[in-house]
Amino acid sequence: MSGTPKLSACIVAMDEEDRIGDCLASLDFCDETLVVDSHSKDRTREIAEQAGARVIERDWPGHVAQKEFAVRAAAHDWVLCVDADERISPRLRDEILALRDAGFPGRAGWRFPRLSHHLGIWVRHGTWYPDLQLRLFDRRRGHWGGHDPHDRVELEGEPGRLEGELLHHPYRSLSEHLGTIDRYTTIMAEGLQARGRRARVSDLVLRPFGRFLVFYVVKGGFRMGWRGLLLAALAAHYVRLKYAKLLMLQRAAGDGDAERP
Repeated sequence: MSGTPKLSACIVAMDEEDRIGDCLASLDFCDETLVVDSHSKDRTREIAEQAGARVIERDWPGHVAQKEFAVRAAAHDWVLCVDADERISPRLRDEILALRDAGFPGRAGWRFPRLSHHLGIWVRHGTWYPDLQLRLFDRRRGHWGGHDPHDRVELEGEPGRLEGELLHHPYRSLSEHLGTIDRYTTIMAEGLQARGRRARVSDLVLRPFGRFLVFYVVKGGFRMGWRGLLLAALAAHYVRLKYAKLLMLQRAAGDGDAERP
C-alpha cells in the first residue's frame, strides 16, 4: 500500500558478531535496517552487510549521541531502535506490523516490555521486568535523551503500549555482567559529578540496602531462588560502586563529603 508509512530499524553496535545476526533476523519486516558500528574488530559489519543492512562506521561518542545519530541517519521518519543483544519477539512483530499497516495511528510512539535472559532463565521478577522500553517512535516528535549510559527516548505526548516483548540477552557470562557494572558505574559517577551531584559515606550503606530490598522483596526477586538473590546483590553492588566512585571523585577534586544539592 503506497500510503503505508515505512519503518527503519536502527541498531548501534561494536564487536557483536555473535549476536548481530539474530538481532537483524528479527527485524526483517522493517523497510530499512541501519547499523551504526563503532569500529568493530570482529565480523560485525560484514555480517550486517550480508544480512542486507546499511552500515555506517563511526567513532563512539556515547550511548545517547550514537543512538540519536542513528535515528537521524535513518531513511524513514518512523524508527524502531534495537540493541544488538535484543530481538523482536513474534508477538511484538505482529503488533508493530498491524500498527504500520494502520498508519501508526494516534500516537507519536509506543513502548513495550523487555524480557531479559540471564543465568539460564528468563528474568520475570525483580526490577528487571517489565522494564518498559520506548523504542518505536516518530523521530519528528521524539529523540534520544537521558544520561549515559542510561539513555531513553523523550517523546511529545504520551506513548502507547504494546504487549509483545523485546527479548534481551544482556550478558554472555557473569564475568561480563561484573565488567559492565564496573564500566557503567564509572560513567555514571563521572556524569553525576559533572552535574553537581555529591555523595556521602551513608550512601554506601543505605542506598544499596534499599535497592536490594526493592529487587528482592518488593518486586519479588525471591521467587527466582538463588538467581534472584544473586541479581539483588548485584543490583546493590551497582549502587554501592556508583556512589563509592562518586565519593572518590569529589574527594580527589577537594570537595570532601559535601551534601548533595
